[in-house]
Amino acid sequence: MSSISAGRVHLSTRNALARITQRSNGRVLIVHRNYHDESFGFRKARDFTIPDYTSEQLTNRATNAPLLRYADSLRTHGHRAASIDPLDLLRRERVAALDPIRYGLDDPDRTFDVDGIIWTGEGQQEWTLEKITSFLNSVYVGRIAYEYMDLPSKTERLWFAKLLESQSALEPMTIIDADKRKSIYSLLAKSEVLDNFLQVKFPNLKRYGLEGGESMLPALNALFEVASKAGITQLILAMPHRGRLNLLTGLLEYNPTSLFHKIKGGCEVDESLGVSGDVLSHLVASPTLQYGEADGIKVSLLPNPSHLEAVNPVALGKARAKQYRMLKTQTDDKNNQDCMLGDKVMCVQLHGDASFTGQGVVMETLGLSGLPRFTSGGSVHIVVNNNIGYTTPASSARSSFYCSDIAKMINCPVLHVNGDCPEDVVRAVDIAFKYRNHFRKDIVIDLIVYRRWGHNELDEPAFTQPLMYEKIRSRSSVPKLYEDKLISDGVISAEAAQAVRDGYKASLNTALMDVASYVPPPMTFEGAWKGMVWPASPAARQEETGVSNAVLKDVGKASVHVPEEFEIHSRLNRHVKNRLKIVENGEGIDWASAEAMAFGSLMLEGCDVRIAGQDVGRGTFSHRHAMLVDQKTEGVIVPLNHALTEAKGKLELANSSLSEMAVLGFEYGASWERPDLLPIWEAQFGDFFNGAQIIIDTFIASSETKWLKQSGIVLLLPHGLDGAGPEHSSCRIERMLQLTNDSYTAQEKLNVNMHVVFPTTPAQYFHLLRRQIKRNYRKPLIVAAPKGLLRLPAASSKLTDMGPGTTFQPVLQDLATLTDPKAVQRIVLLSGKIYYDLAKERATRNLQSRVALVRMEELAPFPFAALSEALAPYANANTRLEVLWVQEEPRNQGAWGHVRERIEEVLKGLGMDGGVAYRGRKEDAVAAPGIGKLYGAQQLAVIDSAFKGL
Repeated sequence: MSSISAGRVHLSTRNALARITQRSNGRVLIVHRNYHDESFGFRKARDFTIPDYTSEQLTNRATNAPLLRYADSLRTHGHRAASIDPLDLLRRERVAALDPIRYGLDDPDRTFDVDGIIWTGEGQQEWTLEKITSFLNSVYVGRIAYEYMDLPSKTERLWFAKLLESQSALEPMTIIDADKRKSIYSLLAKSEVLDNFLQVKFPNLKRYGLEGGESMLPALNALFEVASKAGITQLILAMPHRGRLNLLTGLLEYNPTSLFHKIKGGCEVDESLGVSGDVLSHLVASPTLQYGEADGIKVSLLPNPSHLEAVNPVALGKARAKQYRMLKTQTDDKNNQDCMLGDKVMCVQLHGDASFTGQGVVMETLGLSGLPRFTSGGSVHIVVNNNIGYTTPASSARSSFYCSDIAKMINCPVLHVNGDCPEDVVRAVDIAFKYRNHFRKDIVIDLIVYRRWGHNELDEPAFTQPLMYEKIRSRSSVPKLYEDKLISDGVISAEAAQAVRDGYKASLNTALMDVASYVPPPMTFEGAWKGMVWPASPAARQEETGVSNAVLKDVGKASVHVPEEFEIHSRLNRHVKNRLKIVENGEGIDWASAEAMAFGSLMLEGCDVRIAGQDVGRGTFSHRHAMLVDQKTEGVIVPLNHALTEAKGKLELANSSLSEMAVLGFEYGASWERPDLLPIWEAQFGDFFNGAQIIIDTFIASSETKWLKQSGIVLLLPHGLDGAGPEHSSCRIERMLQLTNDSYTAQEKLNVNMHVVFPTTPAQYFHLLRRQIKRNYRKPLIVAAPKGLLRLPAASSKLTDMGPGTTFQPVLQDLATLTDPKAVQRIVLLSGKIYYDLAKERATRNLQSRVALVRMEELAPFPFAALSEALAPYANANTRLEVLWVQEEPRNQGAWGHVRERIEEVLKGLGMDGGVAYRGRKEDAVAAPGIGKLYGAQQLAVIDSAFKGL
């Protein structure tokens, strides 16, 4: 399969069955089932094997079975006795499994052939039991501890054993020469100098310093270096707040003057852009770092809200999107022909120990890491483990012994390392990267450190952890311990060490003095975003979204193209025939057809489309069928990819895990990376976004305002009261609207943070999707998507509604009443599917000329001008004219709270001073009742209220 494959027919029955391998001993091995593959976006995992044991090794293993058991016990349980805790607070007991006597091995001078048992790298060798014990303990019971024996893959277990044991037997795993040791010391010392400097100059500052965890910096530096030398050019980095300032200034080349400017209350970017900014511990940088002769590696530290791990799926999505953007151009670059996921881009995620265990998004994100449409080629996780969360000790923060145990859900190896020993930290990083780069899978480094101060520097941790902090305050710092070691080893002199500290302190003083003249640099659009503008800029524009009928017809037919040899489900034959019919007739276009036409037309213009969520390929309501499954083989095609051969863009259908927060965060991360991608997340039902509310609050609604980060993410949230009960009815429009910064008065140029729409026709939806890409800026789009309108004939559109010159209309006028506006006695303003119920009831009561139904399709930004234009014909036409707002949702929900004052502003401007009255359900604690009779009675009352009294 090519690096990026179009959706193509795959008829092999290997996809229909689990692969079962019969082994000689009669047992069977069931291998992971490949299902719904061979379509665009599917990434087949690489297969890796290591030669099995030779017959001589197998014989030796059987002959020396007690020794084999002993060696495997040290590999399995060595971490339980390793010296990995700087404070020695981990409760350790004697590990009986590590005693050779337990296996009948009681003669230290007895020799054994260790070939196939211990991987010395030199084949057959005779070792004494004493040498074997000493060697295995040096590897597995030191300052780095390994958990890899629980991995189900024999290949991975052998890889670890051979790497650790052969290199330990022959030479150190990572040679750390004098220059590298000096580099490690410089990072540690500068980190300590920065923290001390900030403490003196800004004693009341909460800086969330790295004191106690300084080894994080040489760990990251080592990771950046080995990644760069391995050919990785882009690294996406996610981290919480602790140690962020140390990383920024010590490794990511962040200007200390800019840091001090921010501390003194300045803005981190050009204030003229209208940014509100964010707190100090959320600052970012994206330098290109140079390591030796290798190409530079660009490290992008992402902004992160205070929800500690919320950024991790965002980083994962951005990393995959960045790699895909590179893969897409590989046909034009002969040097990039064989580039696979993870070759050029790597995601690195830093965690806190308490949040790694306690926050569900960690589990959700780990769950995405190996999925073929979500993997980015393996992430390196570094848990900066303080063994405390705020004031909560580890014993109260998790049920597992190690905070890293959550990673075992994806069979992830873990390396525990003592943060007091920076050189061992660097070695652990080297091993972790080797694993990631070989297997393209996630790996965790549990960097066990401590927190010298409380949760912040103004906190008193001894209130709750007196013994822990008595021990911390009685010990030298990590940089000082390492400095003493280097001086003792003759690597540096005391004078040279002091010069490092004094030189950096002098540079910080100079940077502090430069604050008075500092001006933040201008923000520019670079790379993939070149050509984009700020939404409030005079250059912001919207191109036409209509498409020629010929293209619409071609795309519509392609969207249901079925190859002759491909057998679809018999019930889908009707789906195919209906779409071909409506496309040919040019009318009766339903929701799914309009969506397919929007996708296909964008693909023809070079835009990729990705829609993710649970069951998006078929569609929760069995309406989309954007992918087709062969009924005999389970091979899959995506017709738009298969039939639109001239399209440079592709459609990726990412049927996701049962996750909301991580999947939405992932898609949002992709939207940060690629403005030429239409990223869509669809909830099964509107209120399922509740599980992703943190992503919406802290990223989607506020990223542009806080961080000047634009996004074209689309949220499809199926909404509408139809008797489905309290949890399957509402996308909480009121909550989305409350998150907007929409103005209460009409403004000529308003930069609303996100658009919230409730479209009632397929054509409107078509234009909204295309508008996301055709503008020269990006905005999140929240769509209260339909359920009941998906197949409603009255809610269909014509091809001409999507043709040249057409566009999205924020307000849909009632054309029937414009013939005689003086006859209108009541204007009903509304939004969404209730329009069709009201239109039907109006016809039943023969009130077409007396009641105008005006649809507000876009709720934010509020369409002041469009609504004023729609209501103008009725102004002063009838002195007894009533204006109502009718909605299905309870009064305390829905759009009423958002639209009321704004509608009245429009009415006043037209001289219509009667205001607007509410009609609909009363206040309620739930979105909809779960009792069918009650729902029906309420719905009838809502419909009746719109016409009552006429």
